[in-house]
Amino acid sequence: MADMAESDDKWEGRWDRVKGKAREHFGRLTDDEVEETEGKRQNMLGKIQEKYGETKEKAEEMLKEFERKYL
Repeated sequence: MADMAESDDKWEGRWDRVKGKAREHFGRLTDDEVEETEGKRQNMLGKIQEKYGETKEKAEEMLKEFERKYL
């Protein structure tokens, strides 16, 4: 669980800086949808699953790719 909490902290601490990158990287998400995640990783994961129609596992892979690039 420490990894998840650490990851959430990374997201929240850097959210203002990376939310524009999230909009670019996940082009199917609207600005409002990105804002609705409030910088919380689990919220972003849910939005990716919803908008891309992906499994939780695939959405997790997509999110990890984003994290490697921008967090």
